[in-house]
Amino acid sequence: MSSSILLLLGFLIIFANIPWLSERFFIIFTPPFGGKKRTWMRLLEWLVYACLAVLFAWGLEQKSIGTVHSQDWEFYTIFLSLFAVFAFPSFIYRHLIVHLLSRKSL
Repeated sequence: MSSSILLLLGFLIIFANIPWLSERFFIIFTPPFGGKKRTWMRLLEWLVYACLAVLFAWGLEQKSIGTVHSQDWEFYTIFLSLFAVFAFPSFIYRHLIVHLLSRKSL
């Protein structure tokens, strides 16, 4: 059981950070705006990855326990909050550190 929880946490951390660290849209596509991803594209990608993470967790629960427990809206609110916390380091890197470094080099 603990290995599946560690697998899930690793998956969540990686998927929460991909939109902020990659300049490609969904890791595959080059953005149409001169090759730069806009903030709304990063947020959309982050939300899609959050939905994929819920599906992955659902499948992992189904595989390990044999049943999926029903959840209310509070569970999904806490999940999105935790997913946002996992994305925080790369968000800070993208919007503060890169901006400060580019400003310093000018």
